[in-house]
Amino acid sequence: MTVFQHISENREVAGASSPADRRSRIGLDLFVFFVANLQTGFGPFVAVYLASHRWTQTDIGLALSIGTFASMLSQLPGGWAVDAMPQKRLAAFLPTIAMTFCALLFAFFPGRLPIMLAEVLHGFATCMLVPAIAAMSLALVPASRIGERFGRNARWGSIGNGLAAGAMGLIGTYLSNRAVFILTALLTLPALFSLLMIRPARDHENGAQAAQKKSGVPLRMLFTDRRLLIFAACSALFQLSNAALLPLVGGAATERSGPDASLIIAACIVVPQIVVALFSPWVGRAADRVGRRTVLLIGFLALPIRALLFAGISHDWFIVPLQMLDGVSAAVFGVLMPLIVADITYGSGRFNLSVGMVGLAGGIGATISTTMAGAVSDRFGLSAAFLVLSLAGAAGAALVRFGMPETGKLAWNKAQTSAKPVA
Repeated sequence: MTVFQHISENREVAGASSPADRRSRIGLDLFVFFVANLQTGFGPFVAVYLASHRWTQTDIGLALSIGTFASMLSQLPGGWAVDAMPQKRLAAFLPTIAMTFCALLFAFFPGRLPIMLAEVLHGFATCMLVPAIAAMSLALVPASRIGERFGRNARWGSIGNGLAAGAMGLIGTYLSNRAVFILTALLTLPALFSLLMIRPARDHENGAQAAQKKSGVPLRMLFTDRRLLIFAACSALFQLSNAALLPLVGGAATERSGPDASLIIAACIVVPQIVVALFSPWVGRAADRVGRRTVLLIGFLALPIRALLFAGISHDWFIVPLQMLDGVSAAVFGVLMPLIVADITYGSGRFNLSVGMVGLAGGIGATISTTMAGAVSDRFGLSAAFLVLSLAGAAGAALVRFGMPETGKLAWNKAQTSAKPVA
């Protein structure tokens, strides 16, 4: 019996969700919301903060690349660890605490070594948190509602990002950039409280874990699955194009706009998060109706368009409306990444490990992106860097259109009769 079938049968017996189930789903909503608050502090504000300490674009790119490289190295172990841990809340608790420590390092020790250490620790923490949230999501809803659940995660994450970005932008503008990271550390408290609302559900978790041990496919089959390899390549190209865009703009805005930079960056985060909050539920429904690949292509096409428009910006505030395209890309990839992986790995018992594999590919792309874009910007100018990032996005869109197979309908048709586990 699968995790999905076990839970859905309980729903049929009960006739409706129990209060504990509803409390767990609300707890997961709030946890995603507050974790997004935490992650916001480690986004473009890092570039603004380091630039205010007279770091060069190359040094900033190197620091960001070290963090993504650490995340890249720990993606597969992180996914395996989440699969192996019977208590998924613990898998979410540990990286949340680690992020608090990282924020304090940024706030009080902005030297080269502490910042590099914080980036490494943050990279390791992120690689466990993403599959942990996905694993808790899979345990809370039946297969027919997993797209909706992932869309709900994306919506609450975007709301959290947007509100945190607004607050942090105001704090960075009217108090100090350091205060942004102090606020980030304080946000750990409501995140942990929300995590406690999620029912441990050891029966679900142990059942999934036991089923994986019995029916998990050999790793060599996982790493030779053409669909998973192509999607991993798409993830790499997505991050290669996207990862450096806003940090690059943030560093340039700091040089040109001075004290207004934090406010501009905050607006650049809030606008796409509004789009994600509005767009994510549609993404999940559209992926079921018209197919994953069509919706995924929309998200990829927004990348090269956004990069090219950034290259022609003449005033920093013009960046803000263009960030709506970032919201489109973020909503599409945020919902479809775990959904497509769930399609591909249905019945394999390797969901979280496969999430790690796709995350590894994305980490490689992000690592190259920030270092490459920073170096190109310092040597040839911002416009050249944006052009390079645009070409990477166009390559990703081409791969989705001509190489990525449709995964949705086949996977969930099999789900009607299969008795193998997803996670």
